[in-house]
Amino acid sequence: MKVLIVGSGGREHAIAAAVAKSSKVEKIYCAPGNAGIAQIAECVPIGAMEFDRLVTFAKEKEIDLTVVGMDDPLVGGIVDAFEAEGLRAFGPRANAAIIEGSKAFSKDLMKKYGIPTASYENFDSAQDALMYLETAKFPIVLKADGLALGKGVLICRDLEEAKTGVRTLMTDRQFGAAGDRIVIEEFMTGREVSVLAFCDGKTVKCMTSAQDHKRAKDGDQGLNTGGMGTFSPSPFYTKEIAEFCEKQIYQPTIDAMAAEGRPFTGVLFTGLMLTGDGVKVLEYNARFGDPEAQVVLPRMKNDIIDVFEACIDGRLDEIDLEFEDNAAVCVVLASDGYPEKYEKGFPITGLERFEGKDDYFCFHAGTRMEDGAIVTNGGRVLGITALGKDLIDAREKAYGATDWVSFANKYMRHDIGKAVDDSL
Repeated sequence: MKVLIVGSGGREHAIAAAVAKSSKVEKIYCAPGNAGIAQIAECVPIGAMEFDRLVTFAKEKEIDLTVVGMDDPLVGGIVDAFEAEGLRAFGPRANAAIIEGSKAFSKDLMKKYGIPTASYENFDSAQDALMYLETAKFPIVLKADGLALGKGVLICRDLEEAKTGVRTLMTDRQFGAAGDRIVIEEFMTGREVSVLAFCDGKTVKCMTSAQDHKRAKDGDQGLNTGGMGTFSPSPFYTKEIAEFCEKQIYQPTIDAMAAEGRPFTGVLFTGLMLTGDGVKVLEYNARFGDPEAQVVLPRMKNDIIDVFEACIDGRLDEIDLEFEDNAAVCVVLASDGYPEKYEKGFPITGLERFEGKDDYFCFHAGTRMEDGAIVTNGGRVLGITALGKDLIDAREKAYGATDWVSFANKYMRHDIGKAVDDSL
C-alpha cells in the first residue's frame, strides 16, 4: 500500500520510521517532510494546511492511507476534507480534534462528565480575567484557549506576573487568535506523565507511558518549548495508577466525546499530573506527542498499519497492543536561543554514525537539504533517541550519542530523565 504522512517534524519522522517497518507498505510520501524523513520517504513540497493540494495529490498517487501528525491540520478539518473525497485518513475529525483545539472546551467536557482535573474559569474578556485574579490564589496557570505550538501556558507566581500574562495573551495577542479566550486554572504540583492511546470512537488502547521536559534549560528553568526531551516508560506511572486512569479518565473521555456527537478516532494524548490528591488531567492533545512519539513508537511491537486501520474501521478491540520490555530516552538537540530567536542554515555532521543501528535513532525535526548537505532549519533540530535495558541505560546511551552530532549553535538540556536516576 501507499502511505502519505502529513507533517515535517520529529514526530512525523518517528511515524515514518514505524510505517517503514510494515511489510504492507510499498511506498511512503511525506508532505512537506524534512531531510531525515527524505531518507525513508519521498517528500513533496505541499504544506500541511494546503488541504486541496493534499487531497489532489492523494488521488493522483492513489494513496491508500494518510496519517496526519500535526495539530493544526487536524483541528482545521483535514480528515473531514479527505473523507469527503472518499480517502482514508488516520486522525480525528475537526469536531473531535477540538479537544485539543480549545482548552475551554476540554475543561468544560471534563467538568460535565466528572473527569478529574484542576479547578478553572474561562474568560473571553481581559478585563474580567484581571478582576478575577484580584482574589485568586497563587501560583496560578494561564492557558491560551487555542493552539499555540505548546507555548501558550504561563505559570504565574504572583498577581503582577498574572496580570502581565493576561495582557500577553489577550491584549498583546502574542499567540494570535489562540488568546482570544483564556483558561485560568489552579496550579497543581506533582509528577507529570504523558499517555498516548489509540482510539476508534469507542475502544481505547493505551500505549506505554512517557514523560516530557518542556522547559528550555536544565532544572526546568527557561521558557516553555515544544519539548526538549522525553523518556519512556515513566516509573511513576504504576499499574494501580494506570488502572485508575483507564477507568476514570481515558474511557470516560472517549465515551464523553461520543455522547457529545464527536466520536474520537486517532491518538488521544492525555497529559497527567500525579498530585497528592490523586491523578488529574493537565491537558488533551489530539495526536501523537512530540517528542513523546520518538520514545514510544520505537518500543512498539505491533505493525502500526494494522493499528491505524483498526482505528479507522472501528475494530480496535481486535488489536493486542504490545511494547518491548525496555526503555527509551530522547534528547532534543536545539538551536541556541530557541524558543525565541535563533539562527539556522548551519551544516550538520556526524549523522552517518546512526546508520545500521537498531538501538539508536536520530529523528530530524528542523532540518533541510542545501547544496547536497543537511543543515539546521528550526529551533528543535534533532531528537537523539536510544533504547536500553532500563531508563538509566537508555539515558547514558542517548547522551553518549549526542556527541556524535555537531552543528553551530547546538544546544541541549543535560538532565533529561535525571529525576528517574535520582528515584532509583
